[in-house]
Amino acid sequence: MSDTNSGSLACETCKTNDTFDIFTIKVKEIKAKNGTKLMALQEAQVQFGYLDKDAMNIVANVFETTTSEIYSIASFYAQFKFVKQGKYRIALCLGTACYVRGASKIQQKLEEVLQLKMGETSKDGKFTLGSARCVGCCGLAPVMLINEKVYPAVKPEQVPDIINEYND
Repeated sequence: MSDTNSGSLACETCKTNDTFDIFTIKVKEIKAKNGTKLMALQEAQVQFGYLDKDAMNIVANVFETTTSEIYSIASFYAQFKFVKQGKYRIALCLGTACYVRGASKIQQKLEEVLQLKMGETSKDGKFTLGSARCVGCCGLAPVMLINEKVYPAVKPEQVPDIINEYND
């Protein structure tokens, strides 16, 4: 996208002119209410599920700054994703308690079953495999989340059955 100020181009993330226009309006409203660039990035993450170059260009243009400044803000925070996420986002806790209770074995089994490495999304867009440093469930270690559902005390042999719950 060469010029996000024109309002007539559809960004890749947005897919349609209407969605592009709605997002641009929301970012302008955030700025008008003395909102921050961070708030605009959070809106993009909510609306699109991740931040791509087009979304960051829109924020940069509205806030009259560079895309590299917007990227530097976004890349500081772990909440922002820069690639499209799967329908089911798996977060394996790799915090100390989970790690010493076998999270690395859970990771190996997840990678085997899903045929993915950490940080990857399946070709069909169904699963994204990721990690978390701590999910606050240390007494239930090792812990895995799929979207918002918590799986406590996971054992490697349980992984195939857990993943099959999401194969519709």
